[in-house]
Amino acid sequence: MKAFFSLKSTLRLLSVALLSLTVSACGFHLRGTYMLPDEIAKLSLTSFDQYGQLTRLVKSQFKLHGIEAVPPSATVPNLHLISESNGERTLSLYQNSRAAEYELNYSVRYSITIPNKASKTFSTKVTRTFLDNPLTALAKSVERDMIKDEMREQASRQILRQMARLTATIEALDEQELEAKLAEMEDTKAEDMPVSGTSASYNSTNTVNTEEVSTVEPGTEVGTSQP
Repeated sequence: MKAFFSLKSTLRLLSVALLSLTVSACGFHLRGTYMLPDEIAKLSLTSFDQYGQLTRLVKSQFKLHGIEAVPPSATVPNLHLISESNGERTLSLYQNSRAAEYELNYSVRYSITIPNKASKTFSTKVTRTFLDNPLTALAKSVERDMIKDEMREQASRQILRQMARLTATIEALDEQELEAKLAEMEDTKAEDMPVSGTSASYNSTNTVNTEEVSTVEPGTEVGTSQP
């Protein structure tokens, strides 16, 4: 019985190892809980607020998912945090028309640039509900700030999750690049091929028919020969 479980564990380990090798061979690696493409194994981070809380949280996500943060360069993919915004709307009211429940919104706009391929802009949004209580105004103020911090942290996780979806985008860009190169090769090949009837050389011979002309002086009879 023990030998059976040992064999089963060995087969399971071999299956996991084989799956890992297959995934690595395809150009993707598991980093943290997401499968991120190799193109962003090294990534530079720029931000509208280089020392803000959101920037620090995204850097922490880099470390968590094994992404090496490097200085910005023309040859390195870049994640740029464009802006963040907070909003709220009233969901319900007390009998005295005072707001009782709010919906808090937190949005982040960012762009990802892959050298020699493309630059795309994305956005992520986090929504939470908040129940206000005028009798505990101070405690509710602290709670609101804590909720905003949690929303900001969740947004940083969602950014990494959306980056994992870049796989399809990169593959599409690679296909477009390949198709463009093939089309360029076809155009070059068509230009190099000779056009029928334009490059052939012709040896033309000009034939001049000459006729012997006899000059007859005036007063001279022209005789006709009898057959």
